[in-house]
Amino acid sequence: MGEVDPGPAGPLEPPEPPEAPASRRPGGIRVLKRNMKRNGSRTCLNRRSRFGSRERDWLREDVKRGCVYLYGADTTTASTTASASSDLHLVLCTVETPASEICAGEGRESLYLQLHGDLVRRLEPTERPLQIVYDYLARLGFDDPVRIQEEATDPDLGCMLRFYGEKPCQMDHLDRILLSGIYNVRKGKTQLHKWAERLVVLCGTCLIVSSVKDCQTGKMHILPLVGGKVEEVKRRQHSLAFSSAGAQAQTYHVSFETLAECQRWQRQASKVVSQRISTVDLSCYSLEEVPEHLFYSQDITYLNLRHNFMQLERPGGLDTLYRFSQLKGLNLSHNKLGLFPVLLCEISTLTELNLSCNGFHDLPSQIGNLLNLQTLCVDGNFLTTLPEELGNLQQLSSLGISFNNFSHIPEVYEKLTMLDKVVMAGNHLEVLNLGVLNRMSHIKHVDLRMNHLKTVVTENLEGNKYITHMDLRDNQLADLDLNSLCSLEQLHCERNQLRELTLSGFSLRTLYASSNRLTAVNVYPVPSQLTSLELSRNLLECVPDWACEAKKMEILDVSCNLLTEVPMSLRYLNASANSLESLPSAGTGEESLSALQLLYLTNNLLTDQCVPVLVGHPHLRILHLANNQLQTFPASKLNKLEQLEELNLSGNKLKTIPTTIANCRRLHTLVAHSNNISIFPEILQLPQIQFVDLSCNDLTEILIPEALPATLQDLDLTGNTNLVLEHKTLDTFSHITTLKIDQKPLPTTDSTVTSTFWSHGLAEMAGQRNKLCVSALAVDNFAEGVGAVYGMFDGDRNEELPRLLQCTMADVLLEEVQQSTNDTVFMANTFLVSHRKLGMAGQKLGSSALLCYIRPDTADPTSSFSLTVANVGTCQAVLCRGGKPVPLSKVFSLEQDPEEAQRVKDQKAIITEDNKVNGVTCCTRMLGCTYLYPWILPKPHISATPLTIQDELLILGNKALWEHLSYTEAVNAVRHVQDPLAAAKKLCTLAQSYGCQDNVGAMVVYLNIGEEGCTCEMNGLTLPGPVGFASTTIIKDPPKPTTPSSSSGIASEFGSEMSTSEVSSEVGSTASDEHNTVGLDAGLLPRPERRCSLHPTPTSGVFQRQPSCATFSSNQSDNGLDSDDDQPVEGVITNGSKVEVEVDIHCCRGRDLENSPTLTENSHTPCPEEHARGSFFGIRRQNSVNSGILLPVSKDKMELQKSPSTSCLYGKKLSNGSIVPLEDSLNLIEVATEAPKKKTGYFAAPTQLEPEDQFVVPRDLEEEVKEQMKQHQEGRPEPEPSEEDRTELPEEFDTAL
Repeated sequence: MGEVDPGPAGPLEPPEPPEAPASRRPGGIRVLKRNMKRNGSRTCLNRRSRFGSRERDWLREDVKRGCVYLYGADTTTASTTASASSDLHLVLCTVETPASEICAGEGRESLYLQLHGDLVRRLEPTERPLQIVYDYLARLGFDDPVRIQEEATDPDLGCMLRFYGEKPCQMDHLDRILLSGIYNVRKGKTQLHKWAERLVVLCGTCLIVSSVKDCQTGKMHILPLVGGKVEEVKRRQHSLAFSSAGAQAQTYHVSFETLAECQRWQRQASKVVSQRISTVDLSCYSLEEVPEHLFYSQDITYLNLRHNFMQLERPGGLDTLYRFSQLKGLNLSHNKLGLFPVLLCEISTLTELNLSCNGFHDLPSQIGNLLNLQTLCVDGNFLTTLPEELGNLQQLSSLGISFNNFSHIPEVYEKLTMLDKVVMAGNHLEVLNLGVLNRMSHIKHVDLRMNHLKTVVTENLEGNKYITHMDLRDNQLADLDLNSLCSLEQLHCERNQLRELTLSGFSLRTLYASSNRLTAVNVYPVPSQLTSLELSRNLLECVPDWACEAKKMEILDVSCNLLTEVPMSLRYLNASANSLESLPSAGTGEESLSALQLLYLTNNLLTDQCVPVLVGHPHLRILHLANNQLQTFPASKLNKLEQLEELNLSGNKLKTIPTTIANCRRLHTLVAHSNNISIFPEILQLPQIQFVDLSCNDLTEILIPEALPATLQDLDLTGNTNLVLEHKTLDTFSHITTLKIDQKPLPTTDSTVTSTFWSHGLAEMAGQRNKLCVSALAVDNFAEGVGAVYGMFDGDRNEELPRLLQCTMADVLLEEVQQSTNDTVFMANTFLVSHRKLGMAGQKLGSSALLCYIRPDTADPTSSFSLTVANVGTCQAVLCRGGKPVPLSKVFSLEQDPEEAQRVKDQKAIITEDNKVNGVTCCTRMLGCTYLYPWILPKPHISATPLTIQDELLILGNKALWEHLSYTEAVNAVRHVQDPLAAAKKLCTLAQSYGCQDNVGAMVVYLNIGEEGCTCEMNGLTLPGPVGFASTTIIKDPPKPTTPSSSSGIASEFGSEMSTSEVSSEVGSTASDEHNTVGLDAGLLPRPERRCSLHPTPTSGVFQRQPSCATFSSNQSDNGLDSDDDQPVEGVITNGSKVEVEVDIHCCRGRDLENSPTLTENSHTPCPEEHARGSFFGIRRQNSVNSGILLPVSKDKMELQKSPSTSCLYGKKLSNGSIVPLEDSLNLIEVATEAPKKKTGYFAAPTQLEPEDQFVVPRDLEEEVKEQMKQHQEGRPEPEPSEEDRTELPEEFDTAL
């Protein structure tokens, strides 16, 4: 901290640190001067340089206090920014402190504000810097005033918002605006002239040479450079020769001192001389006025001042632009003028004027003086009417009034006869009156997208013969009759609510009507000129007859309808997601006439009978038959499709790919995952093969040729469980860019015990793009194994931001979870902090983001886990609950969110024809793209859902996935697929088959939530051995156990392969967590039991846990192997013969049994024995709430069934092949009394009880426990043995329990 003069602390000053004396500043502002060193980035400050604890204490006293980082002017070039450093002043102030007060304290004339590393504007004296910061953070999404104050003190905020004491400008910006200096100059090409010292200025399109002393009043030489030359002078070092164009060209030689300076001038002058017309581009330079030297460039015809802060009444302000006598084009968009500069109407030479996004509410009548004006753009303002004087502009051929507040088409259009377009997108029109358009015979194109159109009115039957193109996208039309537009050639009406559409077919060429509710499309007469028809995502049951008769139609997209048959006399056909069972056969002699090249038939009901039909289309290049019912693909048929380039056969029942695929020499993509293929197809000999996906099949080996094709880039072999690749094979595949194979399972640690609740699969496909801009985050064991985090990030066209978010967002979430327990708070802050941490990369780039956090539910006692989902952009998450989709996220896009689209339109952003904000992105909320603030915000949508046993899976996908798949279709497609990887691949394949050519990513998370998924020690977790836990994998439909187990009463008769750890599970015991060798006394040491997230250790309860020990002796050898088992037994200590377990014996009598929860799934019909016993014990339920709760429980599912199938249904297959019952509620005393009684195996008990082999019951509970056990024994009848159980059992001994 710099030294300052001592003085009393004012109301805005914190207590002074003893080592840093204080100074008095005007207004009581506390200023801390620091020379903060940069760490590689201009915006990354050393955190040690922040203010100290005294300053922080002062800030905490009032949330209206804060600090402002004041940067010094930085004029360094881009190449030296990494090593540059400048003074940084830390000003402590309040939200009421004006900029004038800070300027007085700093000795500055003005303060400047820079947003997102881009434009810099001067603050007005009355503006309050700290309030600007707080308002900015609040608008981003921060709600807590304390958190806003904390964020405002973070120096990383400088990437988004920064204050300067002097106006900063990088050197390259200064060069483009104006270059000046005093150099030696010689006029003329000959050496007769002498060198003289002159002031040289390069500004606009001219080189200005003047006297050094009388530079403003003396004689000035102006040399126009457009069309001229700039050359190096070889005879003189660091010299340039500037020459004008024309027969009387003049030349000036300028000698510079350094090579770098010479190169700067040459670089800038070369741009000027290369122009054909005199154009000056000064956009995005934070200018408030035009440089004075620019007015000497009288030949300027086009001046671009877009994205500045131009003022009206300044020496070089807008009121002085009339001085450009030859100016024809002027761009003043995005200058926030507020009022129309009337003096612009005096520039009679103007032919093009752009005044978009300036906040105009009206246009002056003087605009009628611009008689030469041909193009006028006033988009993104607040206009409701146009002046009548605008009709005087008879040369006006283009008028843009989109994204204003018009409620009807202005009448002035009737006078502007040179106009051929009505461009009024994003206004407030609710009714389209075709009669008004009939009176405008000069109008051919009508753009009314993104209005509020609900009806179309026709005043009379008179037809309109002039309109050829109409765009009605993104409105609210239910019926549309444009039969009167007999010259209509192209119609866009996507994303309305159309049920019926009627058009004239005389001139119709293209029709786009996807994403409606169409059941009928009427076109009369038959459109003989129709070439393209898009009717996807409607309710059509048949292709219209007129479409089948359109002879010139080449492109037909009818995907996602209800069709049963389609025509195939096309070049492109997409009929995916219909109900096709067969294909029309080609007539005799039509094979050579067929022009079909692209055929998409994914997700239909096609069988092997459709394959011969394909032979009739030998010119097929792309064929998608995924997710049908194909069992074979005859080799003779594939042999005739020699032109194939892309083949997709995934999701069928194929066992082989025909060997004749080797004849498809042009094939570059083969996708055949999720089949039953056991033999690797002969594709490695194809010369152009690039992408091969054979994942999730039954491959066992691969026959590799001597040389692989050099074009092979991607080979996916994951999900082939029986495939083993030798080292030689892997070496052969080493040149492949992307090789995907299954990894061998590694030993896991104790932190992975919760992974049994969920497992995931991920699929990402680049499509037809060269790079993959989608990244995913998957952490199955998050925050020390008590939760999971999954995420999806889509950068659209950039891959940098998705990877940054993939690497950092989980860490940010972990930090925020530790600061707040409110899911809405910590998820929102995670997104906002990640937005800030993107730094300079997030200024121009952006990414959609989706984050799903599964954690123990502390709010709902009936739920074990809670799922919190947050998202911005177009990535979405869908939960499958009971077979039905439950959307958990919100799509922040212009097309799917009317509220967000209206917000963006109200803030006067320009939405281009491809539905993108300022032509950049279709998202209205995303991380990054800070330069598009306030249109694009990072505030996420957040939803929290308690997970139940009915929740089957979670699907995460990017924009491309959900654009082509509905929620219901996605859920139905994967809910019966056992492998999550195969499920994710199936979703991506469906999207590609429906026409997706972009990056597509899908993640499927299978959920196993419920008591049967518990992994804590009381419910079946194996004891850790010296090598840790064995890895387990959850399978939706587990196989039958190799060792069936039978049950008698409550306790099962365990086979000889049952391990000691499973007995511990039966009696609700816990074992040691130590992975190393433990002595016999380890069980006597008090320690907390290990619990899963479903049953966290309670912090308080009715009873205190009373540990006791029960010792089971066994015939286990020292190496941990049993005489009847060849595999090491997990959980058995290697150097001992006893296992110490803790038993919780505190139980109470059940009450209110009629209110006990009913098991709806995985329950079995109780046997008579169970009916006789009833449900008579209640135990303390270990749920997510950290307290002991007495709940009545039912005895359903407290017995293992005798059949292997039911054992799998109610048991968990462990790594050693044994089955452990997964009771919802376990009566510990009952299990203890019915413990297994066998002579041999792990449970052979000693004849004499050891002193430690007993329960320890507190005295105050002894009588109650004895009474319960007595009632239990008296009320239990002897069960009748079944036929299969009437075998003589060996002699049994009592165990230690």
